[in-house]
Amino acid sequence: MPTTQDGPDRAAVVRNARFGKLPKRIRPEEMVEEQAATVPDPARDIYNPDDWLVRHAV
Repeated sequence: MPTTQDGPDRAAVVRNARFGKLPKRIRPEEMVEEQAATVPDPARDIYNPDDWLVRHAV
């Protein structure tokens, strides 16, 4: 760091205050947000393909 007779250079002090330490570490779990791509449709799973066998088979 360059110094003058009064002390460290003002730009160096400002730079050290801004970039002097690394930012807080972010865990991988905090980087991902999970959400459903579509809204679940309750009517979708109502149809049973084997139901006709019970009702119509003799």
